[in-house]
Amino acid sequence: MCADPIRRFLAEQDPPTPCLVVDTDVVAARAREVRSAFPGALIRYAVKANPAPPVLDALVAAGIGFDVAGPGELALCLERGAVPADIAYGNPIKKPRDIAFAFERGVREFTSDAADDVDHLGRHAPGSAVSIRVVLDGPDSVTPFGRKFGCEPAEALDLVLRAAALGLRPGIAFHVGSQQPAVAAWEIGIATAAKLFAEATAQGVAMTRLNLGGGFATAHRAGVPSLDAYAATIASALESHFPGERPELLLEPGRVLVADAGLLRTEVVLVAHRGGRRWVYLDIGRYNGLAEAENEAIAYRFEPVDPPGGPSGPVVLAGPTCDGDDVLYQRTPYELPLRLRTGDRLELPGTGAYTASYASVGFNGIEPLRTYCIGRWGDA
Repeated sequence: MCADPIRRFLAEQDPPTPCLVVDTDVVAARAREVRSAFPGALIRYAVKANPAPPVLDALVAAGIGFDVAGPGELALCLERGAVPADIAYGNPIKKPRDIAFAFERGVREFTSDAADDVDHLGRHAPGSAVSIRVVLDGPDSVTPFGRKFGCEPAEALDLVLRAAALGLRPGIAFHVGSQQPAVAAWEIGIATAAKLFAEATAQGVAMTRLNLGGGFATAHRAGVPSLDAYAATIASALESHFPGERPELLLEPGRVLVADAGLLRTEVVLVAHRGGRRWVYLDIGRYNGLAEAENEAIAYRFEPVDPPGGPSGPVVLAGPTCDGDDVLYQRTPYELPLRLRTGDRLELPGTGAYTASYASVGFNGIEPLRTYCIGRWGDA
């Protein structure tokens, strides 16, 4: 019998494709690894990575808090037993009524990067902690945020002082971008934060909280630094730039907690030859689970379930919808067996994050990505 719980589930249940299977025991184990790598830090799971209730159950049991982006995620976390004091509202883009909704339910940790939002927090979340998010000039991640979030350091200092004047408890936040393989990015962020801490202190505002965001990468076709490597860089940067009293750390990891707990299974719909290239169309694409393949940013692994044997050759991989943008990989080189045919199945490991949560609710009549959770907290 297969020792891999996910593949054993797939062999026994043979669910229709496409589907995602998540092992909640792996989620819990990964949570322990993150807590061990960052002792004393406040860990707040980025719910957007995978909001499946059994995933949240496993993290509640592991003592992990949550980073929510809006009222829907907040309500879900509370429903699963999360403690309001362990929830951070990490989205800088929020309506005043959503701030009030969170505050009324006990949330006292927010992130901001604009004057109007700071004013809204002062009015609707009095006395709360607010981390002012600063933009970084560091290495690009695989899926960077661009300039959508964060303010320049000079503006960040102004917002810190503004927050303090409103009775809020300011700190500093940064995010190095999702799927960030450059550990040096955190050193840049910590150095920037330390300068702001010193400038705020000089103006009579003492800050104690530093929010490092998320961004820890997981491996697909290319290797990435280990969690210990990220932790070592962060510890070294803190020692260098905060030689006195260290700030309290808050982290908002998402991908690193759930990606490796999931495996996605898909089926070949059609094989065709166009313009001298072999196209393989799958029953999963950018609109029903593989949104992060946009611009071929995340290069997933594709492994045949029952390899048909024989030689392999180059392929273009595309999704099932009638949208011309639903092409996964044209530039990134992939090879699959030349005997691959309609009905053959492929598996994509490491897909527990940003797959089901990105799937559309019915584009082209395709249902959201079916998810099965197994393990101690599973529902399958």
